[in-house]
Amino acid sequence: METIYDFHINMTDGKEKSLRDYEGKTLLIVNTASKCGFTPQFEGLQKLYEKYKDRGLEVLGFPCDQFKNQEFDDIEETLQFCQINYGVTFPIFAKIDVNGENEHPLYTYLKEQKGGILLKNIKWNFTKFLVDRNGLVVERYSPTTEPSKLEEDIVKHLAIK
Repeated sequence: METIYDFHINMTDGKEKSLRDYEGKTLLIVNTASKCGFTPQFEGLQKLYEKYKDRGLEVLGFPCDQFKNQEFDDIEETLQFCQINYGVTFPIFAKIDVNGENEHPLYTYLKEQKGGILLKNIKWNFTKFLVDRNGLVVERYSPTTEPSKLEEDIVKHLAIK
């Protein structure tokens, strides 16, 4: 059976990274966009990361341009935007597709583990998946769910060893 740790993702410099590097951590995986109405959620995601990274939380951002082209073409522009406007220090990876023919296998897996209310597909930017320390996808949150509303679930999974 596949686990979250079986996947590899591309860094912004094109190098590949194994999600096994995050084994034993609680992960919050988010498809992001820099020009979306939900973009201010970067601030809340950064606050969660700063508050809980020393307890084992990792926030992983995956820029996606599939929803009304709300991401910069140049990944460097995305990184600068996130840093300058929201002080983002959590990892932002290479741009990916989260639905369709070219969707990243990680997102195929995430959607299989936690489908949406009506469909499995990601409906918009800032859909969030919470992964526990054992690599199990335990929650899926809608784009409208503010990061602060995830704190209780995050703390619960950080406490489980």
